[in-house]
Amino acid sequence: MGAYIVHCSTRRTPEEEKKLTQERFLLKPSEFRLYIQFIYRFLKQGRDLGTSSSRLLSLPRMLASMNIALVAAHGCRGLSISLTLLRTLARTHANLSSAICGNRFAARRSFSLNNSAFTCESSTTNLTVTQTATNSAENGMEHAQTEINFRYPQYHRLLPCPSFNVPPRVEHLVVLEAGPVMEYISKSLDLPPLYVADLIHFGAVYSALVCPQPPPTATPEEFRLFKKFTEPSFLKGRKSIKGKTVREAQNTFRITHIDEFVEVGMYLRVYVHPKRFPRCYEIDWKSRIIAATDSYVVLDKPAGTSVGGTTNNIEETCVTFATRALGLTSPLWTTHQIDNCTEGCVILARTKEYCSIFHRKIREKKVMKLYLALAAAPLPMGIITHYMRPNNLAPRLVSKDCIDGWNLCQLEVLECREVSWPDADIEAKYCIEDCGWPSKKKAFECKISLLTGRTHQIRAQLADCGAPLVGDSIYMPAAVAEMANPGLNPFGKCKKEYTSEEDKETAMAEWIARHGKEPAVAIGLQAYEISWDLGEHIYNAGTPWWKHEQL
Repeated sequence: MGAYIVHCSTRRTPEEEKKLTQERFLLKPSEFRLYIQFIYRFLKQGRDLGTSSSRLLSLPRMLASMNIALVAAHGCRGLSISLTLLRTLARTHANLSSAICGNRFAARRSFSLNNSAFTCESSTTNLTVTQTATNSAENGMEHAQTEINFRYPQYHRLLPCPSFNVPPRVEHLVVLEAGPVMEYISKSLDLPPLYVADLIHFGAVYSALVCPQPPPTATPEEFRLFKKFTEPSFLKGRKSIKGKTVREAQNTFRITHIDEFVEVGMYLRVYVHPKRFPRCYEIDWKSRIIAATDSYVVLDKPAGTSVGGTTNNIEETCVTFATRALGLTSPLWTTHQIDNCTEGCVILARTKEYCSIFHRKIREKKVMKLYLALAAAPLPMGIITHYMRPNNLAPRLVSKDCIDGWNLCQLEVLECREVSWPDADIEAKYCIEDCGWPSKKKAFECKISLLTGRTHQIRAQLADCGAPLVGDSIYMPAAVAEMANPGLNPFGKCKKEYTSEEDKETAMAEWIARHGKEPAVAIGLQAYEISWDLGEHIYNAGTPWWKHEQL
């Protein structure tokens, strides 16, 4: 059986080129095959769509949906190739050029990008996948040739909102010339000033007084800049950091004004492609207002929207659009969150004071939340207990065994009844993804009381019980994999015994890699009722999306 080698070469300045050597990392044939299958599916969709430029605009979304970075990370565990790929994919925009003949292909990927990590010099990174031996019988497909070129799009303005998200691009800069932040970013990254102004308005630009420690994958030039601008002799001359420790000065803050002044040695992080929420512009927001009082507003949040925003987008939010729909002069305040792909009741405070009051009610467990969950399998009645790994990254790992340091997760299943699986038209309308569940004749609508409030709690707990939510492209694929091969989940019912912590960590990384991407719009979950003060205030959401065909 042959081996496969991934060559990752980076072209920078001539001086850097002398110092850098080509990196080579070995992939197992099974890992390479998984990677190629993702590429093949993407290219096949491109062929079926045709080659017209207007249709090819949808291909970046398909590439992003494949989550190739996770595949690469899974296939190269223990090596730095995953970091390299993630870093590369985080700064690219896809532009497809392919030649497909039947099902014969080979993948070669080249990237062109502006690498401004700590510097403003452009660079190009090429990634080539070479097959040194083939095994077509095992691959299920034959060897052929295809090339994918990644280039940046032309930038104009952030609005109108595109109908899909492009791959992320994050730029890291050390300020080499003092001046207004918008002008500096525009000049350094060759972006239109109005586009940079939009990024700042969206909350996609951050700064720190002192540059943070570069990652291990940084170039010698980047380390040189870091050392230069963090030398005690240099820092002593900066009045802006007087009285602060270096660690305090390295804290990042969102830039809010286009004319904010940046000085030499400051650090900037620019999310050139912020996460977008096109559904915000499709919703009749007035019709989603359940109640409006002097203290708070109750919103029936649509799926595919963010309550209070993301790291790089605080504009396309429920808070912003509900404020506009009500014609308020002061913005609403976020009191609690539900996932972007979840719909249902959300309380938004009219004032900062009531926001604090509602937060206190949540801490004192005076707020009750009931959910409707559309599960792929039945659930038993009663309380379900898990323990969740204390990690802020999705997907969340849970275990039915009590593990020291993990957070208690409890929910109570109040009802569970069989219903029809949503039909194809409804699934298409709400972008419900095919996550590989074997039978789609029936689903199970469960009424759930959330006893503890952890991120992704219902989604992770139900998936661990073998009843993932319909359309949950993060947790359902992993549940399907565990059903097919019991023991893959290192904390599941059929978990294995590991001889070392290193083996266990490897198994956890592999399990996480089996999870898919974040759902595009909706999953089978609705926050259908919220109440507080012993039922003095009770509000209900409208009909869940999976019942709309019955109206």
